[in-house]
Amino acid sequence: MGVEVKFQPIVWETKVEELNGGNIDVIWNGLSITEERKKQMLFTSPYIQDRQIIVVTPESTINGKADLAGKKIGIQAQSSAVDAVKADKATYEVIKNNLLEFESNDLALRDLKGGGLQAVVVDEVVGRYYIAKHPGEYRILEDNFGIEDFAVGLRKTDKAFLAELNRVLDAMKADGTAGKVSQRWFGEDIIKK
Repeated sequence: MGVEVKFQPIVWETKVEELNGGNIDVIWNGLSITEERKKQMLFTSPYIQDRQIIVVTPESTINGKADLAGKKIGIQAQSSAVDAVKADKATYEVIKNNLLEFESNDLALRDLKGGGLQAVVVDEVVGRYYIAKHPGEYRILEDNFGIEDFAVGLRKTDKAFLAELNRVLDAMKADGTAGKVSQRWFGEDIIKK
């Protein structure tokens, strides 16, 4: 697109304010499409399909959702992981009093490693990337809290930018560039076609 990118971390809880205030121009970090977010921002076409995974330490006796009762569970505040856990009403009722919100996923995962938590619920893409940087320190359970689509979020007023970004993303999917980027970072092509 001929655009110079400046990557900038933000507090996830204030992502909409950061975007609408002009501090950032796009949200491109594991942003799930939700009905509530559609009211607040524009979305590109989905580029990845993701799951909300449960991460534990290798020696943990937790092997599924049923084992989460009475355990301290970390989750990123204002993330779609919170919505996914709440949507599983039976599990949520059992764990809601032990669900601890963190400013970021990496803080929750560090607390899990340090013993302050017994599990973390996190976007699979974010979780796997973090875990790949810390081999042998975490284990991902088979159970998960559902599948969702990731897209890039833009301000409601940025319709022309949205059209151009969609055009470029579609071209990258079609010519295989997006798949190669995915292979490089995640070890497989997880791009949503």
